[in-house]
Amino acid sequence: MNFFNRLIALSVLLLLGTYTAYGQDDDDEQTLDTEVVNVVRPYSPSLSDAFKIKQTPEINDSITSQKQDVTYGIYSVPVASTFTPAKGTAVGVEKVERAALYDNYATLGLGSYTTALAEFYSSWQLSRTDNFGLFLQHNSAQGDIEDIPLDASFLDTDLALSYTSFQRDLGYDINLDVTHQLYNWYGINQDLSFPDDVVNGIDPTQTYFSAFLSGGLTLEDSYFKSGRGTIGFLSDKFGSNEIRAILTPQIELPITDYRFLVDVDLDFVSGSFERGYFDDQPIDYGFLNLGVSPALEILNDDLTLFLGAAVYMGQDIENSDTDIFVYPRVRASYRLLDDTVIAYGGIEGDLNQNSYYDFKETNPFVSPTLMIAPTDQLYDAYLGIKGKFAGNVSYNLRGGYSNENNKPLFLSNPYKGASAGFEGYEFGNSFQVVYDNVETLNFFGELKIALTEKATFGVSGNYFGYTGELTGSNPWNLPEFTANASVDIQFSDKFFAGASLFFVGERQDVFSDTFTNTLPVVVTLDNYFDANLYGTYRINERVSIFVRGNNLVGTNYQKWYNFPVQGLQVLAGATYKFNW
Repeated sequence: MNFFNRLIALSVLLLLGTYTAYGQDDDDEQTLDTEVVNVVRPYSPSLSDAFKIKQTPEINDSITSQKQDVTYGIYSVPVASTFTPAKGTAVGVEKVERAALYDNYATLGLGSYTTALAEFYSSWQLSRTDNFGLFLQHNSAQGDIEDIPLDASFLDTDLALSYTSFQRDLGYDINLDVTHQLYNWYGINQDLSFPDDVVNGIDPTQTYFSAFLSGGLTLEDSYFKSGRGTIGFLSDKFGSNEIRAILTPQIELPITDYRFLVDVDLDFVSGSFERGYFDDQPIDYGFLNLGVSPALEILNDDLTLFLGAAVYMGQDIENSDTDIFVYPRVRASYRLLDDTVIAYGGIEGDLNQNSYYDFKETNPFVSPTLMIAPTDQLYDAYLGIKGKFAGNVSYNLRGGYSNENNKPLFLSNPYKGASAGFEGYEFGNSFQVVYDNVETLNFFGELKIALTEKATFGVSGNYFGYTGELTGSNPWNLPEFTANASVDIQFSDKFFAGASLFFVGERQDVFSDTFTNTLPVVVTLDNYFDANLYGTYRINERVSIFVRGNNLVGTNYQKWYNFPVQGLQVLAGATYKFNW
């Protein structure tokens, strides 16, 4: 506040003080009378213009500097340079045409030995979460095998229906699988003398019919994590039948940072055969395996540890016999060098349920006179290393030792003579199942190489060393060495091809003759090598043609004793994809 403003403020204060002192003088008596005030016009306030101080005062100076004119000049100096920038060009991006997806396809193929292959698959998207599928497959061959007097044809037809639903917190599937199969016991011993009338009177046909209903359930945010169930039925031409039921729920309990799992295993099998191989007495069997397997799973950056055990109650229903079995279930893996070297190992045991269905799937030439019993696998201990290097090479090396009680082995049935009154499997041309306690030493090696983005190669091999309580070092029909190799190549977007090779070492079986009471003779089946080739050419998005060649070496090797396989086989056909 400047001096002038201060002086005005002081004068106003003095006047107010003087007026206040005069108005409150006690000596003068004041009387207030009523007055009438007439308002001539309403009050209209107005705002006077304020005096504005110029922000930039005008300076009156007799000495004012004048601007001087400045002239600028640029002098160019040449600089020697050998650098010449290349002109930039846009890099072209190859557009990959999106492959068309089809929900359905049909395949038909024909080949040597009057081979027929037919497949049909269809899928219906019922909703955003639900899907229904149908699959039908037929594979058959009607041709005979050289020097084999009996019919060697076979037929396998399968119909599968599936319904799946995947929702946010729930997923389930329901499946129905129905199969009809036909096989022939054509493997009669050529060294035996069979009269023509006996051979002509043999009916070697066996037919199987099976139906299985299965389903699975998975839940999120629940202690009950998942479960699967299966119930099935099997019958054959000779009145044999079998029922199988399996239920495997899994419970998960959270414990701090680890997973505590409880697996439950219920496996029931019951069946009967109308007669035995040497008598007419029926064979009935029934087994119930009920197991509980708690385990703790620990997952770290480099270590994965699975610590568990299994307790089983095994019940022989026909003989009213119950046993308790306890097995270890421990697995571990550790990354020694990222993904290049991973060490792993474990020791596990199990009570394996055997069934007529499983046996005929492995060897369709078994006789309908089998003894069925479960296998007690005491332990299977193994150590190995696996990993990948160079980005395209993966390997797996493993060594193990296992001990099994009641291990099933396929053995040729005895020759009962050349009589027209025998069944089609009673000429030494079928197999029984025998059991032995077997310890097995196993070494396994596998190598897979991605040669290019469109070519892969793989090779693997197994060595087995056996010690059987009854069969010694050569359990029946178990090879000492197996190996296989495969290569797949995509030559172009339209042409694909591949090949597979496999080798099986020598096996041993027994020829026995109850007709002449000849002592059993051990026979050795030669090792065999098989080569297969396939090729597919895609004509367009919907149609492709294919050709397959099996057993390209053309040898009628024996996979089972007295059962030579078909020689060189060629199959050609086409596949058509479509949408409804």
